[in-house]
Amino acid sequence: MKFPLADWIDSHDQVRHNLAKSGMVGSVEHPYPSERAVRSADPASLRAMLADLHRVAPDRVFLTHGATEANSAAMFFLASRTSAGKRSCRIALPEYPTLFDTARATGWRLRESPGRVGIAVVSQPRNPEGDLWSRDRLRAWTEGAEHLLVDETFREFAGTPSLAADPERSVWVSGTFTKFFAGDDFRVGFLVVPEREASAFARFHGLLFDELSRYSVAAAVACLRRRECIRREVERLLEPHRAMWQACFPNVATPAAPLVFDRPNPPDGDALAARCLERSILVCPGRFFGDVRGVRLTLTRRSFPRDLEAYLAVREESERLTPVRPSFRRKSPRARPRRGGTGRARGARS
Repeated sequence: MKFPLADWIDSHDQVRHNLAKSGMVGSVEHPYPSERAVRSADPASLRAMLADLHRVAPDRVFLTHGATEANSAAMFFLASRTSAGKRSCRIALPEYPTLFDTARATGWRLRESPGRVGIAVVSQPRNPEGDLWSRDRLRAWTEGAEHLLVDETFREFAGTPSLAADPERSVWVSGTFTKFFAGDDFRVGFLVVPEREASAFARFHGLLFDELSRYSVAAAVACLRRRECIRREVERLLEPHRAMWQACFPNVATPAAPLVFDRPNPPDGDALAARCLERSILVCPGRFFGDVRGVRLTLTRRSFPRDLEAYLAVREESERLTPVRPSFRRKSPRARPRRGGTGRARGARS
């Protein structure tokens, strides 16, 4: 069993129109390392390449099996160094569920209001909304936070610099090869920690985390070496999809990541998702992200034009009908977390 969002996507993956998968698997193919490259794979080389991309020293980069594992490590590490009374975590919903679920599981109390907090956690670009906050907006939102954890899972799609090199704040940054690079089969993620935390976190990381396989390291290195070629292929695929979405919704900004959060009228994500399933269309209900008013769609699949056409037909029909109570409704995060957090246990990324 995975976490609820992943269970939802995997249990309905036989639909004709899949608008739920957020990575490039099936749309682009990552390079495969040679046997020689696998035999000579060196984690230190991969860390150095990631450090160069993030404009930080290599001793600040730690390898993991995914961004969710990286986020969990950062939250657990910081919780262990923070007194119980100060474990407050700022979150802005809708947000990727493992971020607020893991915060709660590691002892942080969720809040959305301003003020002093131990940590602020946010995805950039945002999952599920696909937008990228400006530096000024992010700085204002994180005011009063001792630490900032930024999940940059979709940053490569936006082509923007990482926030890891910010010298003025204690910024923790996570990333993964499973989205932009379509690396689901080799499962590599990473965490970039603040300079002053690198030594202490190195001991923590060495105590709790296994080393990556040589194949995983070699595959990640191969992806980084062909990074610009992959970028061109991804952009050729996604640009028409972004244009299609914007043509349908001209008043909505072009998403920085291949994700959009659609709030229909009436704003009932569960009802719309249920109607979509009846037509063999898969979208993600907003309740998984803490906002029941909408659904998340992704633009990553080559079939997006016909998938979007099918979705828009159901969406238009839903606006004329009374919302139904879907049979798949179950207990899940509320639109706004109560004191102490919301959600369920973490799992693989989706």
